[in-house]
Amino acid sequence: MNTDHLPEAYADTSASSYHVDPDWYDELDRYREVFLDDWPAAPLENWYAAQSFLTREARLIDEGRFNDWLDLFASDCLYWVPVTPGGGNPRTEVSHAFDDHRRLTDRVYWLRTGLAYSQLPASRTRRMVTGIETIDVADDIRMIRSNFAVHEYRAGAAKMYTGWYGHVLRRTEDQWRIRLKAVNLIDSEQYHENLTLVF
Repeated sequence: MNTDHLPEAYADTSASSYHVDPDWYDELDRYREVFLDDWPAAPLENWYAAQSFLTREARLIDEGRFNDWLDLFASDCLYWVPVTPGGGNPRTEVSHAFDDHRRLTDRVYWLRTGLAYSQLPASRTRRMVTGIETIDVADDIRMIRSNFAVHEYRAGAAKMYTGWYGHVLRRTEDQWRIRLKAVNLIDSEQYHENLTLVF
């Protein structure tokens, strides 16, 4: 990626994100407030589109098609698994995952190449997504709230993770892409072994 246009402080991509800056944190605050609101019933067309998007995303992950899954994300995306229930403040609180597109690409690389020791053998997963609600907050921004249960089987042990997703999609020329995916585990603040699976 060409970094000539980036501020000098962002030139070292091992230390900085390209775009997760104070403005992004402020935008994240606004999204979190909307996720906590009551939403009106969505037009059926929008609801079916949201359901279709989440169903396809779930299938790509469960089938291990991580490159295709990564293609669903915008270049300035954020994949966030907070420790604090409901999100908390990522400026001052740790997260299980707080990945911009570069870090998400790294995650997919390790999963795809089999170099992630904690994923040998790889997890087998099936996820159920339900309770889908959606709202358009701008012509090009769609927000989706849903409940999930992820069933994982790995190395002879079965586990289940539950919680709710918060998706923010942005319309591009060809499709909706994920600007934000927040994974809110119901037991997020409890001890978890290394969460190496993709939610």
